[in-house]
Amino acid sequence: MHTVPTEPVRTTPNNETFQPVRLLEVELTQALPAISGCVEHATERYERALALIRLHTQPLGVVEFKPGAEALCPAEVAERIWAALGERIREHLLADGLPATRLTAEGLPGAAVAQPHCLEERARVLSDAPFVSVVVPTHDRPEHIQTCLAALAALEYPRYEVIVVDNAPSTPATAQIVQQAAAEAPRVRYVREDRPGASWARNRGLLEARGTIVAFTDDDVQVDRHWLAELAKAFASGEDVGCVTGNVLPSKLATPAQAWFEERGGFSRGFTRNAYDLRGHRSDHPLYPYSAMIFGSGNNMAFRTSVLREIAGFDPALDPASPSRGGEDLAAFFEVIVRGYELVYEPAALVRHLHRSDFAGLERQMYAWGTGFIGYLLRSLMAHPALIPGFALKLPYGLSVVLKGKIPYGREHVRTLAESYPTARTQALWQAERSGYIHGALRYLQSVMHVRRVTRRFGPLPVGRAAPASPPGGPVVAHELAAPGAQRE
Repeated sequence: MHTVPTEPVRTTPNNETFQPVRLLEVELTQALPAISGCVEHATERYERALALIRLHTQPLGVVEFKPGAEALCPAEVAERIWAALGERIREHLLADGLPATRLTAEGLPGAAVAQPHCLEERARVLSDAPFVSVVVPTHDRPEHIQTCLAALAALEYPRYEVIVVDNAPSTPATAQIVQQAAAEAPRVRYVREDRPGASWARNRGLLEARGTIVAFTDDDVQVDRHWLAELAKAFASGEDVGCVTGNVLPSKLATPAQAWFEERGGFSRGFTRNAYDLRGHRSDHPLYPYSAMIFGSGNNMAFRTSVLREIAGFDPALDPASPSRGGEDLAAFFEVIVRGYELVYEPAALVRHLHRSDFAGLERQMYAWGTGFIGYLLRSLMAHPALIPGFALKLPYGLSVVLKGKIPYGREHVRTLAESYPTARTQALWQAERSGYIHGALRYLQSVMHVRRVTRRFGPLPVGRAAPASPPGGPVVAHELAAPGAQRE
């Protein structure tokens, strides 16, 4: 059993009581652990625990435990895991050519073979691994980048570089940390970008990238050791794959705000691999493909470098630091789809993210989700005016979503971690998101003007190239976006 680093900190703002959640990882080919609410050197007990369940290192899902005064014994742990994930465990074992035996306190010892099919596939990819450029934008958070780089250094992947883009720094602290890391690992590179904003930083990283694949994460993220291998495996699944996104789980659930964010949906899109395009891999989401939030998250995404340059990288008018407050990742995902490429969500490409710990930060984030989503829609329709009639057909549903303040994120599981979160605060967060939708159009126009001012001051940052005459699936036409029955030829 692996314990995700976390601190048992009790948070009680406005007399609210909250018990932090213990985060664990359990590998089913090993004997199962007892799960208690006590952790070595901790001063308080945990009343709840969330365990990421793995089989052959592959993540299958998350199971919640509520240990009482006595620890849950391995047999009880096995029963709970089997009740929650038994079908998924059976499917995985059968896909690996192994007998679908029931989980016991001893785990699945019969599954501990030298090279199951899932790991054979990973090994094949690693034997001819594409060179990957990992881009990490950061701004004045040296304590975060140090932890992030330590996780990147532990990746089990043979060919990659790490490009840390120091964005408009006010101190040399980040540069010093990266230079020290580069002295120990030559694959680490330091780049400074003075145009303020994560989009400019990511585009500068794209400009510097030498890999055929360029992957992006953030400085408050810790990547799993198999992250790049699973991204590369998803790219190898098809010639048309232009983008791969991955699973994002929390690195800590120590405050009500962090737990509520996970209940709201968080950044994860579940534990089922999904492919999206305009042909045989269409979501049944009513707003598809404009529902770009179902594709993944910007803190765990990768592109074929040629494809991202084809779409001219990320739009700074949708930068998290701009008036629009975000949406750059959604716009990039959408461009991949409408240009005829395939986007794959790969849950095994796993990272852990440090969520905002306080209510004020969470409220700002919910507002930004609203403004960023509307800004992304405006930007995409302005870039592709032929799509406006098809989008108009989906507009009534879209308006109903905005009025309710609840965008469905396509997740297959609902968590109950924040069941005690105060109703008044929940309503305030919904209102912040709705307010973002209302202000989104104006915010985006302000962002466009902001980008013009930045460009006049610093000059352009050319990252794009001319689009090919015909993308992989052929030229995209408006009716493809509105034809749910379209099939791959």
